[in-house]
Amino acid sequence: MTSHLFAISYDAAQPVRLGRFWSEFLGRSMVEDPRDGVLVLPGADPEIRVRFVPFDKPKVVQNRMHFDLTSSSLGDQQQKVARALELGARHIDIGQDPDDDHVVLADPEGNEFDVIGPGNNFLAGCGPVGALACDGSQAVGYFWSAALGWPLVWDQDEETAIQSPLGGTKISWGGPPYMSNGGRDRVRFDLAPAVGVDWQVEVDRLLSLGATRIGADLDETGRLVLADPDGQEFSLRTPR
Repeated sequence: MTSHLFAISYDAAQPVRLGRFWSEFLGRSMVEDPRDGVLVLPGADPEIRVRFVPFDKPKVVQNRMHFDLTSSSLGDQQQKVARALELGARHIDIGQDPDDDHVVLADPEGNEFDVIGPGNNFLAGCGPVGALACDGSQAVGYFWSAALGWPLVWDQDEETAIQSPLGGTKISWGGPPYMSNGGRDRVRFDLAPAVGVDWQVEVDRLLSLGATRIGADLDETGRLVLADPDGQEFSLRTPR
């Protein structure tokens, strides 16, 4: 048995404000949890939970993970962009081509995301949050496939992607060149062991797959911080 993906976790100067943006933009419920912080809940299986935790250092580089949101038509894409701007997003330039069919935006704290144009075959059937696009190697795609038990749905030219057996959002890695994280990964995988799995056994399994520990102690929310084979930080939640 494997860990499950509890959430995609964001550092945030104002977790409630950022959670409210994503809650309203995605049309999902938001809750505040004493242990887990601000959570934007899945609307339905197999959507991914999004978590916002307080962090007081400013964002200095482009995130190595970002959401790709889908659209059903050009009108739908325009409506989603307009709604994001209305809620506090802004247009940004990360070197995209003016002819690209996606619109690049940043949320109120500068976290990048794309609204993809209609007709994208790779994201077909994935739902409103089509993909979590990551900077990373082919090897790390293999690692996360094994860690989560999600099969590879793309493996070509050093690019990989995985998807839950239930469908939903794909997670993809674009291969080289790789970006700097600016000293800390502000967007991270937040894992929890499957029901009935001993926590230490799961730690040992992740380490055997190629993860490394970042420090010996749990953080204030009862999570062990690790890094995947690319050095990207992630956390493993202890049972309540």
